[in-house]
Amino acid sequence: MSDDGTLRPFGAFDSAAPGHYGVSPGAVTLAEIPISVAWNVQGDPLHPAFLAEAKRRFGLALPLVPNTTARGPAWKALWLGPKSWLLMAGDETVIVPPAGFDAQRDALNAAGGALFDLSASRVAFMVKGLRAAAVLAKNCPLDFHPRAFLAGNCAQSLLGHINALIERPDATPTFVVMVPRSFAQDGWRQLCRSSAQYGYDVVVPVSMS
Repeated sequence: MSDDGTLRPFGAFDSAAPGHYGVSPGAVTLAEIPISVAWNVQGDPLHPAFLAEAKRRFGLALPLVPNTTARGPAWKALWLGPKSWLLMAGDETVIVPPAGFDAQRDALNAAGGALFDLSASRVAFMVKGLRAAAVLAKNCPLDFHPRAFLAGNCAQSLLGHINALIERPDATPTFVVMVPRSFAQDGWRQLCRSSAQYGYDVVVPVSMS
């Protein structure tokens, strides 16, 4: 990743430049997904006051079933653990000023929870198309069959040697793959090279709201 936060091109089969790569016609679409706000919410779901405050603050009920997600008008929440969730703005145009974060954090603290700003910690990629699940299966031990990895599911696993958080936002063959920012280059390269045999198109950054 370059100093301005954009992906650098690597070569003929793993470029970040919009265009078609690999065989034709393409069966996979790749894109970066801008992340404007990503907060880690922590708290005990057995405490009603914490759950109620989180719902009041963010307009959604935190998902309590492992590896599931929840969506509200402006936010989505991904289950990370029994007491941990990743809260993300549902639209990359949503910008929360630092004062807004402080107010949310203080309110959750008062309800027995905690809030941490992770907005700069991850980079997200969209993997979409008929062969999207096959591309991920090359690099990850999870089962991406639609009967096993349902719309609204998420899971923490690996993308090659990189820790990754993978979400399936809807019933289409579309996945969101989030990797640590320091491994963004490696993650993108892995996805591109795994997609080349199916043919893939790189498109401009997209919203997954």
